[in-house]
Amino acid sequence: MLRDITLGQYYQTDSVIHRLDPRVKLVTTLCYIISLFIVDNWIGYVIAGAFLLMVIKLSKVPFKFMVRGMKSIVFLLLFAAVFNLFLTPGEVVVELWKLHITKEGIRLASQMAVRLVFLIMGSSVMTLTTTPNNLTDALEKLLGPLKVFKVPIHEIAMMMSIALRFIPILLEETDKIMKAQIARGADFESGNLIKKVKSMVPLLVPLFISAFRRANDLAMAMEARCYRGGEYRTKMKPLIYKKRDGLAYGVVAFYLAVCIVFGKVLW
Repeated sequence: MLRDITLGQYYQTDSVIHRLDPRVKLVTTLCYIISLFIVDNWIGYVIAGAFLLMVIKLSKVPFKFMVRGMKSIVFLLLFAAVFNLFLTPGEVVVELWKLHITKEGIRLASQMAVRLVFLIMGSSVMTLTTTPNNLTDALEKLLGPLKVFKVPIHEIAMMMSIALRFIPILLEETDKIMKAQIARGADFESGNLIKKVKSMVPLLVPLFISAFRRANDLAMAMEARCYRGGEYRTKMKPLIYKKRDGLAYGVVAFYLAVCIVFGKVLW
């Protein structure tokens, strides 16, 4: 299960999406998430799904790799869908003892599930096609105007980049600890849900110790290299827009317009 989490990982290959400016990918991801909450009919979701499939195809990231990342949110997906299914008032379709499944609940649960799947996959495309360093530079550039209000943009971008970088590292560390515990006789698979949760408790202490140790090592390494934040720092590879980036912005604007017209206005 831990190996199935793809958020925060970078899939190295040569594609149109990989070569785009990271600012374009950040803006595109934000616009895509907004579009998922703009549309409220199946026409809009079909358009959003088609756009996502097109981006995945252009990114050359294997679709199986993208689907594998969805395994980690199956429980959250089922939890949200069940709550919306049984707790939404409206026209009753199925009655099970004191539980009622309504027509509005089915619609809301299905929309919530589709939104969550598209949101996770869309965000994963950005992290799979963009290195953490490029994400940091893009975020710092996009939030640059906030420096007028004394907002520490560089520090915020650096923290987000380090957090993304630590996701696969901590997952790998968790996998190593689990294998060590299994070799000592621990059982993480058998039993009900409560027993499985209790069996995970022995993992927390060594995992937290490892995380704090890595954070301390990183802080010492940054201090040894005289890291002093973003003031007066220059970029070895400054971000420069190219023609393909302008074309990508145009495609995103067209996609948003289509979502608004067909997913909100006409139906």
